[in-house]
Amino acid sequence: MKIIFMGTPDFAEALLDTLIHSEHEVVCVVTQPDKPRGRKGILTSPPVKALAEANNIPVLQPLKVREEGFAEKLAAYKADVFVVAAFGQIIPPDILHMPKYGCVNIHGSLLPDYRGAAPIQWAVIDGEKETGITSMQMDEGLDTGDILIKRSIEIAPKETAGTLFERLKPLGSEVLLETLSGLEAGMITPVKQGTPRRGYAKILKKSMGLIDFSKSAREIECFIRGMDPWPSAYTKLDGKMLKIWSADVSTLDSGRPAGTVTEIDSKSFSIACGSGTLIAKEVQPEGKKRISVSDYLNGHALTVGTVFGNS
Repeated sequence: MKIIFMGTPDFAEALLDTLIHSEHEVVCVVTQPDKPRGRKGILTSPPVKALAEANNIPVLQPLKVREEGFAEKLAAYKADVFVVAAFGQIIPPDILHMPKYGCVNIHGSLLPDYRGAAPIQWAVIDGEKETGITSMQMDEGLDTGDILIKRSIEIAPKETAGTLFERLKPLGSEVLLETLSGLEAGMITPVKQGTPRRGYAKILKKSMGLIDFSKSAREIECFIRGMDPWPSAYTKLDGKMLKIWSADVSTLDSGRPAGTVTEIDSKSFSIACGSGTLIAKEVQPEGKKRISVSDYLNGHALTVGTVFGNS
């Protein structure tokens, strides 16, 4: 098949690499415009662009795919199918219906659950036991198109969003190639989506990382893992941010107010939650690197009764 690939971040990059090394021909890549990154605001290309250019594949970076004349640029490539993965823009009807096999989306969830921009992270945050990859025939809705192929994977007890991303990449590649082969052979029957069990997986923002200790310790521990590696989960002490990267859970209630340090030993400290206790194992002080709690306690005078909070 002749393919136009539309995607932007690392998850999409892995799928593009799979297509490049397959029997299919990627005739064009569409990705988001370069954006300033870091404190210095250095203009940086999306991962998908760098991979495409390294393989001499033409790259288009429209500010909006709806802009005048862009559909005509795509039509000129005469692609059989458009493959879309974490692209970041809504695709209009004239593009959706342009290629012979339409637009196929590779989505990091078991649709119809977790439609939206951050399905992998929210599956971890919500404490799901499994997630997966769904290939979907795109329609004009937001991740509402007919399901083509769906494959599941278990979420490990200490899984972070980052490790789950990595484990889903090969599954995504398998589902993508199986979907393309099935469409070309006429062997896939699209299935309508049912009613979602879980809601929309909204995009994550830095401001969403603040830990709410009034929630249960189990909820907070899942939240910490779902926010890893970005935007990270954090609390505040004396006006400074303290990120918590790793923690265990105790079901015992201390009776102390939520956010209060209840116990300190050589390798951890415990924080009272709405129910249960969170046992912090790895943290990151503001402006510093990630360290074990053991190292943190060597340089910080944390005491039982200290209260973490919003300020």
